[in-house]
Amino acid sequence: MNIFGAEKILSWVALQPKAFFSGNVWTLLTSMFMHGGFTHLFVNMISLFFIGNFIERLIGKKRFFWLYILSGIFAGLMFVILAYFFGNTDLGMKIFGSPDVFAVGASGAIFALGGLLVVLTPNLRVYVFFVIPMRIWVAMVFFLIIMWIASVGAGLPFGNTAHLGGLIAGIAYGLFLKNKYPQKTRMLSNHFS
Repeated sequence: MNIFGAEKILSWVALQPKAFFSGNVWTLLTSMFMHGGFTHLFVNMISLFFIGNFIERLIGKKRFFWLYILSGIFAGLMFVILAYFFGNTDLGMKIFGSPDVFAVGASGAIFALGGLLVVLTPNLRVYVFFVIPMRIWVAMVFFLIIMWIASVGAGLPFGNTAHLGGLIAGIAYGLFLKNKYPQKTRMLSNHFS
């Protein structure tokens, strides 16, 4: 038995619903810093570079750090709960993911950053795939729908429920900031209209 085989290493760092409910709770955090190959890492890091730098300037380093970590954990929780309890049928696996699948990546936390922007700067224009101009709220909905269609239709292993969980966490934090600092958030929204 090889204690350092790929599957054994994955079980220590990747988020898997069955393993999570068997005690591997630390994988909520470690899975956020692992990726399924160079393309996955590149797409997440280029997204984090553009969105993350902007948000860090808006809310500061400390708030950015905690938003990123806590929303990534929330996204992971949404994934494991939905996959574990509803992913036991063919349709359930297509929609929620399988309880046996390993999940890695920063996408849930990155979707939270997008969710924050949806609330604070809903009319901010972004370039999807670097060429298609969209308002940030349209872009976030577009990405969720396209990824869910690709996942369900083509069987691609996207963590759709984690993406949705991250988006929800970011929107919730945006609403918190909007209520706590109404004048600042109104000025910010007006500036990026």
